[in-house]
Amino acid sequence: MEAGGYVTLTRQSGLMREMQVVANNIANLSTAGFRREGVVFSEYVANGGDSGSVSMARANARVVDLGQGGLSQTGGAFDFGIEGDGFFLVATPDGQRLTRAGSFTPSADGQLVTPDGNALLDAGGSPVTVPPGQIALAADGTLSANGQPFAKIGLWEPVDPLSLRHQSGTLFDGGAVQPAEGATLVQGALEDSNVNPVSEVARMIEVQRAYELGQGFLDREDERMRGTIQTLGR
Repeated sequence: MEAGGYVTLTRQSGLMREMQVVANNIANLSTAGFRREGVVFSEYVANGGDSGSVSMARANARVVDLGQGGLSQTGGAFDFGIEGDGFFLVATPDGQRLTRAGSFTPSADGQLVTPDGNALLDAGGSPVTVPPGQIALAADGTLSANGQPFAKIGLWEPVDPLSLRHQSGTLFDGGAVQPAEGATLVQGALEDSNVNPVSEVARMIEVQRAYELGQGFLDREDERMRGTIQTLGR
């Protein structure tokens, strides 16, 4: 295969990865706290000597869209929505992770946990345990039971925004984290996915057409090489 074929293959591989990311975005249109992802293409240029340089496309990095999603009212006492920057910090078997999905329930020992059983951490990094009583959440994250404060939910963000990496579902690994400033919490609401269905479907069509164009080039290149071999072999 000539250089043009290899270059097209690297492009096709990147487009396939982008299609998978777009499909995952669309599949999570209704997932509370989900963050849209995109693929970053980069270029690798190699010196081809007398034949010139060869440019290879790579799509090995993802970018997370941190845009605000809408808030849907649920009325749940332990459903918390974030308005502004920042993430909840939860303890998982793999370490502390960030999430915008604010649906929690009290466990058997009173700790607030996600549907997967990950404990919500307070501003000091300790699990939040709720006592009996009427639970209320203030905009600054202070939790009260029957009017008596007992904990404050922490909101966090990565020290380096570029270090944010999607792990699974709505969980992110942010590396070193720091308190997020300026955000508020809303009780009885969950943040919707920030995926725009119209733009994602349009992007899927665009990627599919680009992939088909590249596949057509590879097919024509294959026919050309077969024709050359057959002609020289006569």
